[in-house]
Amino acid sequence: MSNFAFDSESVPEVPIRDDAIRLGQFLKLADLAEDGAQARDLIADGEVRVNGEVETRRGRQLVRGDLVSVLMPAGEESAKVG
Repeated sequence: MSNFAFDSESVPEVPIRDDAIRLGQFLKLADLAEDGAQARDLIADGEVRVNGEVETRRGRQLVRGDLVSVLMPAGEESAKVG
């Protein structure tokens, strides 16, 4: 099982234009995924958490304040929806 840390104070906030954004789009916007294919694979592999919970729906709607974490080979990377 992957071990995700939760430290919201050191997490960068990524502004969005609308009230909500889909998870796959946010991963690209926050540079947590290079493209849609990588975003899809990360989500399908259970490597993405939203607010500490594993999320497997690429279309999950995120709102401001949501914390997205991705377990990468080099370690965990996170971003907050702003």
